Amino acid sequence: MLESLSMWLKKYVTFANICSPCLAEEMCTFVSLASDECYCLRLKRCKWPSFGLLETSTACDGSSGNCYSNRACLWSHVHCTLNLVPIQLLTCQLHSPRYAERRRESVFEWRSDGVPNLAGDIALVFAMAMWATSFTRIRRKMFEVFFYTHHLYALYILFYILHVGAAYSCMILPGIYLFLVDRYLRFLQSRRRARLVSARILPCDAVELNFSKSPWLIYNPTSILFVNVPSISKLQWHPITITSNCNIESDILSIIIKREGSWSHMLYQELSSISVDHLNVSVEGPYGPTSSHLLRHESLVLVSGGSGITPFISIIREIIFQSQSEELDVPPVLLICAFKKFADLTMLDLLLPNSVSHTEISKIKLKIEAYVTRENEQSFTDSQKDIQTIWFKSHPTDSPISAALGTNNWLWLGAIISSSFVMFLLILGMVNHYYILPIEQKNNETYHFTLTALWNIFLVCTCIFIASSAIFLWCKKQNAKELEGVLYLQVPTSPTSSGSQFYVADRELESLPHQSLAQATKVHFGARPDLKKILLECVGSDIGVLVCGPRIMRHEVAKICSGLANNNLHFESISFNW
Repeated sequence: MLESLSMWLKKYVTFANICSPCLAEEMCTFVSLASDECYCLRLKRCKWPSFGLLETSTACDGSSGNCYSNRACLWSHVHCTLNLVPIQLLTCQLHSPRYAERRRESVFEWRSDGVPNLAGDIALVFAMAMWATSFTRIRRKMFEVFFYTHHLYALYILFYILHVGAAYSCMILPGIYLFLVDRYLRFLQSRRRARLVSARILPCDAVELNFSKSPWLIYNPTSILFVNVPSISKLQWHPITITSNCNIESDILSIIIKREGSWSHMLYQELSSISVDHLNVSVEGPYGPTSSHLLRHESLVLVSGGSGITPFISIIREIIFQSQSEELDVPPVLLICAFKKFADLTMLDLLLPNSVSHTEISKIKLKIEAYVTRENEQSFTDSQKDIQTIWFKSHPTDSPISAALGTNNWLWLGAIISSSFVMFLLILGMVNHYYILPIEQKNNETYHFTLTALWNIFLVCTCIFIASSAIFLWCKKQNAKELEGVLYLQVPTSPTSSGSQFYVADRELESLPHQSLAQATKVHFGARPDLKKILLECVGSDIGVLVCGPRIMRHEVAKICSGLANNNLHFESISFNW
């Protein structure tokens, strides 16, 4: 029995040692993105504990991303399991006690002429800490513990490279190199203060923030923007859905924040203060899909629950923009939205931008079915409130939101990658020829293993920082000249006061300037939408069904779409769950 167990464990560890290099490369690339906010968004459906994803800050949802997330979780889990020191020590103990004693002593060695095992042990400790906090219960109930623990990825990568050495770490250099370039550019962008023009406080405990943006900043519907308010927390960055359309609103970028968590609750209270006249906000992004693929369908059915309507605001505004072109045939839209209270219907007030005329609205086929689930028709007048608008003063340090590298961002990004890498190779060659080689010839021994790895890490980071900072400052200077007119944009102020005083907008849903929106809206009180009946009544061969809301709603819609025989409903989902 003992011999068979020993043979099984030896085969197990042999397989681990064979697979370890490949799995370590996969794992290290994943871990390098562990603190990336978009990575955190993608963990919402992952059931295996994972370290990160290979894809950086681009799209934050989609079936391909969820599939790759499961694959990443699997490899990370297998790598950690196969390389646990106790299993290898147990195998060695069963096979050869004397060899096991030597193995235990070598675990804490830091050799100068070979692989330092202690560096690998330290890297494993950091990796296990990130792995342990990635379980679903910890990630969702104690998200800050999960998020801040994953910032240990930097120390993990450092000790991993010190453990395997400079030569072997070249296998993961491309992924780490691109991540460092991307992460440093995002850091430079986040250091700027965004110009916050106004804020609208809605009766449904939601806030709309309107930022000034560069007219050349382009983004697609359902994009997100990472927002940081230093007065609330200097470390917390929250992904918020963008509701504005860059084609209709060329100089304004809008987001909606629902008061649900502690951070949004403090933001709501701060904006509700009458004394506020300026708010420091840092942003990063926008990030989102590369194309508006949703508009390829013959018709669209948008199903939302609560604050899940926010991604659909940008989609409807994109349809309004494309309807102005005679060459494009925009699909008809059926919006099914469920709210708890009547006050939440004020979210529909944000479907249309202020710059859109009645003629432009009439060109789209929009039908809205709104359901108020917890109130009846007789109680809605008691809960109605006004929409309050705050206008903020401009500050010299504020700037419109713009791309980190300007309009030619892909060209400048290629210049950063190529120039920094060429610089790294040249400086590395000079250091090896004029510094390391003379030391090796003088001492007649190989240069220190750890110092060689540290030299490579230092030169990679330095070259990236120099090239990125130089091009970023150049682009920032060029953008400043182009954005002078946008920077001093004169925003409308209250007719009774200026600056930060409240302006009460006496608008109701029924008295909107665009009466066609109110006419297209049908409100149902005290009932939930019969999604199966509504979807079965949809006519067409190519119907896109996009749902954003609670998990139960998403699963119900997915089950309905997959259960139809004619297969004319094409399901897509957007989720905010972690």
